[in-house]
Amino acid sequence: MGAQMRVYRQRVKSVQATKKITRAMELIAASRVVKARQRVLASAPYTHALTQALSALATYSNEEHPLTTEPEEVRRAGLVIIAGDRGLSGAYNSSVLREAESLSRKLREEGKDIVPYLVGNRAVNFYKFRRRDSAARWGGFSDQPTHEAAKEIGDRIVADFSRGYDDGGLDEVHVVYTRFSSMVVQEPRALRLLPIQVVEDDAEDTPGDKDVLPLYEFEPSVGQVLDQLLPQYVVARIWTCLLSAAASQMAAQQRAMKSATDNADALIKTYTRLANQARQAEITQEISEIVGGANALAKAK
Repeated sequence: MGAQMRVYRQRVKSVQATKKITRAMELIAASRVVKARQRVLASAPYTHALTQALSALATYSNEEHPLTTEPEEVRRAGLVIIAGDRGLSGAYNSSVLREAESLSRKLREEGKDIVPYLVGNRAVNFYKFRRRDSAARWGGFSDQPTHEAAKEIGDRIVADFSRGYDDGGLDEVHVVYTRFSSMVVQEPRALRLLPIQVVEDDAEDTPGDKDVLPLYEFEPSVGQVLDQLLPQYVVARIWTCLLSAAASQMAAQQRAMKSATDNADALIKTYTRLANQARQAEITQEISEIVGGANALAKAK
């Protein structure tokens, strides 16, 4: 009985140590999610201004560009999957990977070849485990993405899209990431990135859909302006997706660690009660043995 009580007490100490870790991780995630959300909001004015300029271009000119031209036949599609570098974030990674798998099946059913571009170690490990190939991999910045990383990803995608099909180029590009709506709601989302459709449908983009578009004058020409703006627009969209995914990951981690802390509290109470019951049973047994011994001695006399 004493051994059983010691086991329960050891388990209480173990769970208490785990609780300290999960509580610390919860507080860290809570502070980081605020900063991540602020970064999303800080990036919105630039994205909005760039989107507005491209909307004006689309409205006031008939200029065609390789990044906006719809192909006659879509045979190869790029798929950018933005996941996390680490776990302990609840269903965050599994949800975005499940959304990516669903989109992959849909594209394959349409007769398109899939070329994956993986962002985040969880996405990389997901493909490694299944022995699947990928065109490019990035990782190490999921919780604090940098604009340099977004530019590297965007430049690679634009370069691959600009190549012809026979040279291994892409006909269209899709992005799967987790959209941050609130601390409670984060949802995996798929959007088509290329060919470019200038839209402002993200919560991360500042309101302004109904603004009157300004009349721009383009120097030296509309084509050259598009050559500069369109790649920047792709990078801006990737950057917004990375920031939204980072905020979603931190929010999911905070909820997961709070749930783990609450479960640790419940386990500590359960093991403490069991240890007390074991101690009580041990004391009762000792008293019974003493009483039994005293009765035996009395009868012997």
